[in-house]
Amino acid sequence: MEMSGPGGSRRTRTVKRRVWGGLRQWKLLGMFEIDQQHEFYSLTCMMKEGLSAAVQNTIDNPIPDELSEDDYKLEVTQIHKDFRMETFAGPVFASLRRSLGMTEKEYQHSLSSEGCYLQFISNSKSKADFFLTNDKRFFLKTQNRREVRFLLSNLRIYMEHLEKFPHSLLVKFLGVHRIKIPHRRKKYFIVMQSVFYPDERIVARYDIKGCEVSRWTDPAPEGSQVIVVLKDLNFEGQFITLDHQRPWLLHQVEIDTAFLRALNVLDYSLLLAHQPLHQDERNHSLSFATLIMRTKKSVNAVSGPAVPGAVPEEDSTLLAPGPEVDCGTSQGHVTDIHGDGSRGHSPEQGEQSSRAGAESAELREFQAQNRRLLPNFKNPLHVIDGPEQRYFIGIIDIFTVYGFKKRLEHLWKRLRHPGQSFSTVSPPVYCQRLCQWVNDHSK
Repeated sequence: MEMSGPGGSRRTRTVKRRVWGGLRQWKLLGMFEIDQQHEFYSLTCMMKEGLSAAVQNTIDNPIPDELSEDDYKLEVTQIHKDFRMETFAGPVFASLRRSLGMTEKEYQHSLSSEGCYLQFISNSKSKADFFLTNDKRFFLKTQNRREVRFLLSNLRIYMEHLEKFPHSLLVKFLGVHRIKIPHRRKKYFIVMQSVFYPDERIVARYDIKGCEVSRWTDPAPEGSQVIVVLKDLNFEGQFITLDHQRPWLLHQVEIDTAFLRALNVLDYSLLLAHQPLHQDERNHSLSFATLIMRTKKSVNAVSGPAVPGAVPEEDSTLLAPGPEVDCGTSQGHVTDIHGDGSRGHSPEQGEQSSRAGAESAELREFQAQNRRLLPNFKNPLHVIDGPEQRYFIGIIDIFTVYGFKKRLEHLWKRLRHPGQSFSTVSPPVYCQRLCQWVNDHSK
């Protein structure tokens, strides 16, 4: 509620003190529930109502198999009792959600369930507000107009990158909206898939930029339920232990940061969290056929709803059992069971050979797109299993362009922090430095 005058200002401060004093800590590790006493309760209720209607519009008007230029420029305004909600490029984001194996009903239910949204108060310098759906599956973050314009202007190449590299670590943007409430400023916000989902067993979270200035955060007191996202210097002396999956991670970080370098952006973060694996989650032995079944379907704009990395049951008969392969690596080798290939083939052998050739083509495509064997787990695109730990990894905050202001900031920081590494550097240096950090802190 907006108030004017000295009396209104005092009442506003009193209300805010009461709100912050009454915040209830979320029972799962320090989230704050946005209940009726919270200052954002009215806003989040409007967001839920607007998002539900926006997704319903997609349900009622199914997206085409092929996206057009108009789909990228589409703006839809829906009028509600107390506000207006605008949705940008709706069919494009619906296509991405579909490729992630997400149904529109499922997405709608998560965004507009009866449970209150959660507020995450981070130690970030950003002035943005962060909200989570009640199931903690999706992040909603307020953005300024410039950031939204940057995302929408580069949306096509972002989608092309995800199609070319289906297992990319880039954060998955699922919607861009603007809410207009009478007598208030318009508020832009984006919906993202949470990298840290599900988070019930996560023991530590980090925001990594590959530098040292202002990259230490005091950990939460022992026994505290408050979530603290730690930084680079907090991670020193530790490693991301992946063994055979390490080459895949190094290569994918190089691919994704090269994409961001081409966009002339910097100051993005590598989000990292870990949790111990249960005994039954370790040492899975999988056949070549299982590898193909787990990787055939992934992020692809023309795919129907399916769990990323899985194949529908009706397709599984196409893949005959094959020789065992090392599924911990991003590459596999199939033994030539026919020797030099000079022997004749019966019809059955010819069919088997054709099937093996198809499997080999699947594997070559799998390798060319730098795919990996996805874990049988929720949110598999951001989850990588090592021998003993499960890691959650994603690249976020990709909107900071290296323009005039950032160049001045770089010059000032060079004088302010001689001999130290800081975040404001040119995109090529930022890209190379983050890749080097992952290389130095993984094994």
